[in-house]
Amino acid sequence: MVKRWLLIILAALTLAGCGYNDFQRLDEASKSAWSEVLNQYQRRADLVPNIVATVKGEANFEQETLTRVIEARAKATSIQVTPETLNNPEAFNKFQQAQGELTGALSRLMVVAEQYPNLKANQAFRDLRVTLEGTENRITVARNRFIQTVQEYNVLARSFPTNLTAKVFSYEPKPTFTVQNEAQISTPPTVDFSAPKK
Repeated sequence: MVKRWLLIILAALTLAGCGYNDFQRLDEASKSAWSEVLNQYQRRADLVPNIVATVKGEANFEQETLTRVIEARAKATSIQVTPETLNNPEAFNKFQQAQGELTGALSRLMVVAEQYPNLKANQAFRDLRVTLEGTENRITVARNRFIQTVQEYNVLARSFPTNLTAKVFSYEPKPTFTVQNEAQISTPPTVDFSAPKK
C-alpha cells in the first residue's frame, strides 16, 4: 500500500516537473486566444453585407471590386473551423489564406471608395468604415495574442526536457500565422521622383 502511494506521488512529481501541466495550460490558452481570433473575424464578416449594401447605392461603383469582396467573404465563411484546425497546418493555412483574401478585397474596396465623393460623405458608410477599421485593429490584437501563446507552447514542445513529455503525450508544435506576401514585403519599394507625363 505504501509502495503504491509512493509511486503515485513520484508519478505526480514527475509529471509536474516535466512540463505536463504547462502543456495543459498553454494548450487551453491557445484555444482561448484562437476563439478570440475567430470572434473578431466573424465580426468583420458580419460587417461586409452592410458595407456592400451601402456601396451598392453609389451609382457606377466598380462592380468587380464589390464582386471580389462578396466572393472573398463567401470563401472565408465557408471554411469549417474546428478545434483540430489548430493542429493541422494545411487546414490552418487554408483558413489563413481565405481571411487574407478578404482583407485584401476590403482594402481594395476602401481605396476605390475614396474616388466617390458622395460615398465619402455618406454618414452610414463613414460609420461602417470606422467600425471596420476598429475591427481590423481587434483582429491584429487577437492574432498577436494567439501568436504569443502558440510561441510559448511551441518552445515548450521543442525544449529539453519538456520535449520528451511532448513526444510521450503527442504534443505537436502548433501552426501559427505567417505573412502571406513575405516575398513582396521583403522587396524594397521602387521610388520614382520623375515628373508625371502630361
